[in-house]
Amino acid sequence: MKHILALLLASIPVVGFSQNKLPVIKAVTNQAKIYEQDNPVSNWNINPRIKKDVFTTGKLTRVKTIKFKTDIDSLSFRMGPGQRKDFIVLLNGKDSCHTSIQSPAIKDFSKLPVQIHDTIPFFVNKFNTNFIRVTFNNADSLLLNFDTGATDVSFTADALKQKVKSHFDLYNTNYNITVGHQTYQTKIYDIQIAGNEVDGLLGWDLFDGMIVELDYDHNQLMVHSKMPKQILQDRNYSKFNIRYIKNRPFIETEILQSGIRSKGWFLFDLGYQRTVMLDNDLLHEARFPTEKMAVIKKVIMHGVRGNEIPVITANLQKLKLGNFELNDVSAQLLGQNKPMRGINIHIVGTDILKRFNTVLDFQKNEIYLKPNQLFGVPYAEQKKSGT
Repeated sequence: MKHILALLLASIPVVGFSQNKLPVIKAVTNQAKIYEQDNPVSNWNINPRIKKDVFTTGKLTRVKTIKFKTDIDSLSFRMGPGQRKDFIVLLNGKDSCHTSIQSPAIKDFSKLPVQIHDTIPFFVNKFNTNFIRVTFNNADSLLLNFDTGATDVSFTADALKQKVKSHFDLYNTNYNITVGHQTYQTKIYDIQIAGNEVDGLLGWDLFDGMIVELDYDHNQLMVHSKMPKQILQDRNYSKFNIRYIKNRPFIETEILQSGIRSKGWFLFDLGYQRTVMLDNDLLHEARFPTEKMAVIKKVIMHGVRGNEIPVITANLQKLKLGNFELNDVSAQLLGQNKPMRGINIHIVGTDILKRFNTVLDFQKNEIYLKPNQLFGVPYAEQKKSGT
């Protein structure tokens, strides 16, 4: 089964647009913006030195509107999964810049001739960092955090100095990552820090087109090429749709405080070690009564690039995932240094998500949750009695 996923991915066709004559839009400056429906704006540099410049969207599950806008002109079109739009940007009336916007093809490994059902040891440490053991480049054994708030694979600066002995190039070349009995291919990136006691991050998209089952009761991560019947037949699971924003999975979540409700899409982030991170700007827009949330503490947190993030931890009366309710949640309130550039988001993290055995269906883009033995354990930053 080694390399079977890489070979199948290479065989997935890309659906293009029929174009006898490419559309032309004009620009004076080399700065443009790309507007992708339901996503933040992306900045784009028009570069005539590049023979063909390609922008790749995040995962699309339906047809969306894309707009490419220069300082004086624009082009809009509808795009679905696996499609491409080619056009020319005429810079200063003389330089023709061949530009392409590409969306990834849908991946679905449910029809593999030999089904994959791979079971991998999976643990959550005292810091709420989950980890699995992988082998990089057929040589280096590393512990990586399975992080649904990340894509691709990243190694920390410390791991690159002390643990990774293989010679490789960052960013541009695919390398083997063996997880369980399967070998995948991915580019490698560097980060300053990851979760506690791990050597880096394993992004969700390594398993795109597969089913990933997380069993916290038995410390197992299972990768399936086809959804097991027992999951579909288990009435204790609740099903949620996934919405992809900036190529990350989001799940609909509701928060309640002093009789005020606010429902929205939260980043489903297994790399975030706390309960929920609530964006103050979004809370202000929803007129959510943060002033009535009792403050537990104030700290400085750090992002994966080592950037400082001032955070207030306060008591949230209730958080709901579908019909599941959690009370007196120690939530983090974020004012500055947003975790995703160009967009305000809420995050639900491992201190909540570990309480549910989870099925991530990256074929039908759905999440299944079922309460487990951790459902009632205290939060890492619990409100003290009487405060």
